[in-house]
Amino acid sequence: MQTYTIVLPVLLGYIVWLLKNQKKDRDANSKGTMLLLRTQLIEYHAKYMELGDIPSYAYQNFCEMYDAYHALGGNGMVTKMKQEIEELHIKRKGE
Repeated sequence: MQTYTIVLPVLLGYIVWLLKNQKKDRDANSKGTMLLLRTQLIEYHAKYMELGDIPSYAYQNFCEMYDAYHALGGNGMVTKMKQEIEELHIKRKGE
């Protein structure tokens, strides 16, 4: 019984420490993913706004990246860019 009263708090402390470190890693990964998505969304926006239209595959990619970015807690700046992208003419194959 004495062994449990000594080992159990130490074991629980170690588990809590591991969980905190895993959370830090997940937070860092989420932040990095969000930054990469934002960079790609900005590049898409700049490219296709300059061209004045957007291919359907690029529009779909933009929307999927935006959804992932937004789910990670992305800000309103990219929402404004998405609205501008939605106003562009979507080119179909062969146009």
